[in-house]
Amino acid sequence: MGFLDTLLGRSKPVKPDLDQLFGLSTAAITLEAATGFKPTGLGSVCFRAAEGGAFARLQADVQELLDADEGPKVEISNDSYGYTWLLATHPPEELPDLVTDLHAVNSTLESGGFGPHLLCSLAGFRGPDGQRLALVYLYKRGTFYPFAPLPGDKRDNALELQVRGAVGADLPFEADLGRWFPVWGAPGL
Repeated sequence: MGFLDTLLGRSKPVKPDLDQLFGLSTAAITLEAATGFKPTGLGSVCFRAAEGGAFARLQADVQELLDADEGPKVEISNDSYGYTWLLATHPPEELPDLVTDLHAVNSTLESGGFGPHLLCSLAGFRGPDGQRLALVYLYKRGTFYPFAPLPGDKRDNALELQVRGAVGADLPFEADLGRWFPVWGAPGL
């Protein structure tokens, strides 16, 4: 970064560190102890599908890789914004296996040259009263944030801040609350 960049307030974007996803296993233990939220065994990766055969082959390879084990098949869906969601399912007590699958999808897309198409990954949690929660990893920022949806496209901001306080030492959290984007209707939530 040069002098002019510093003077004008420009900064280099943070390089994503996909290994941060493995921190979800530790954060889940802390989250359950502090708030009672437990993993649901559902997680997803969101990306913008690229045109062309190379991306289609890579997407098929990712699905084949994740479907290779004896667990449930991976589900692929598209949302109204044109993003593709890949949903992985594991038993709730096997969160490390789910995290490994999410990491594998992200790594495969990144190594195939499609890293800029990755948007986010999330792991779902459920509270003692049935409240839904996701810990969302922003690929382009290399940070996490909590998302706690409520009925009627509302969110529980107090819970989100409580979760950040509870697991903030386990994961790199997004400091800019304006980047805590809602992921309404995300598979795995």
